[in-house]
Amino acid sequence: MSGGSYNYLFAAADLEDLVSRRWDLEEMASRLAGLGYAQDAARETEELLVLYRQWETRASVRLARLSDVWKAVEWWDSNDSSESRVHEALAKYRGDTDGTTAP
Repeated sequence: MSGGSYNYLFAAADLEDLVSRRWDLEEMASRLAGLGYAQDAARETEELLVLYRQWETRASVRLARLSDVWKAVEWWDSNDSSESRVHEALAKYRGDTDGTTAP
């Protein structure tokens, strides 16, 4: 069987697939750039990497901000906490340290 030098990067169907093949994407960008006659494809592959890195940075910031809210809702819905914890988490998320966002 042939192929697979880049772990079948060509078969990536969505962002999840692409994320799991990040190393292969980087290798492909380098390989294309090294060919000398595939600069357009190399540039577009690099653009995908840049987009991924931007998304990763932005998403990690938002994940950190939303984590306590998500946890509070999840724990409330599984009966491990109360609705008041959701209000506290939302106040913290919104930067309302005096708790005035609670109903």
